[in-house]
Amino acid sequence: MALELRHLRYLLAVAESGTFTRAAEELHISQPTLSQQIKQLERLLGTQLLDRTGRTVRLTDAGEAYVHHARRALRDLAAAERAVHDVQDLTRGHLRLAVTPTFTAYLTGPLAAELHSRHPGITLTLREMTQDRIETGLLADEIDLGIAFTGTHLPGITATELFTEALTLVTSARHPADDHRALPVANLARMQLALLTGDFATRTHIDDYFARHGISPRTAVEANSIQALTAIVQRTTLATVLPDAIAHDHPHLTLVPLDPPLPVRTVALLTRTDAYQSAAARAFTDLTHDLVRTGERRA
Repeated sequence: MALELRHLRYLLAVAESGTFTRAAEELHISQPTLSQQIKQLERLLGTQLLDRTGRTVRLTDAGEAYVHHARRALRDLAAAERAVHDVQDLTRGHLRLAVTPTFTAYLTGPLAAELHSRHPGITLTLREMTQDRIETGLLADEIDLGIAFTGTHLPGITATELFTEALTLVTSARHPADDHRALPVANLARMQLALLTGDFATRTHIDDYFARHGISPRTAVEANSIQALTAIVQRTTLATVLPDAIAHDHPHLTLVPLDPPLPVRTVALLTRTDAYQSAAARAFTDLTHDLVRTGERRA
């Protein structure tokens, strides 16, 4: 015979009411059934919990000690049930999100702000890492969601498209050519650039573009920080290549269209296929799609 929650509830009802009759009425069961259940509990514990010799039923010393812990156990279980409900209605929760580095410069701020606005009880843990590390983290259940790019993924990873990201040449001052005239890609061969380091997927994308068009611009500065690149470009004659959304947020940076333009990339929300999605993860997924739709309408 195994201990069940009803044994604890039945014992507490008898201890609080002082009689089997009243406790049975409160529990909506028969008195013989209640008495039988208490005896089962006593046999299971190997000790007498109730003194039945008087006009009222009293706890024995063992019963007093046991009831003290039983009350606490039932309180903890009730708190656990409330915690589950809190998580489901998003009054609390925890989300582990990972993004590739360039998104911290223009995407994670609006997403985190919207999450806090809609669901202030959810705690967000945000990590910046490469796409391959995001995917292995998802498979190892170290993170809940990732934001990266579509393409070839590890088995067990599902990518849901969000939006397309355009890369563009960025300078510190307005290009002397007509604002509406694109800069021929061949002209980049005479320019000096400040670019992200090779461990960024963005840099790989840029280098592939240069290689396809047979040019080798001089890279005067390499940095592993978007903030460092934008600060350098603002203060020098160097140009860089960044997602155009980043340049739009900097009044001292100017976008220079290229001819032909750099290929766009498709940004995706990454999850582990068939993984359990917490209420917090589902809420973040919904608000991400909402923000993307709002951005597309504004565009």
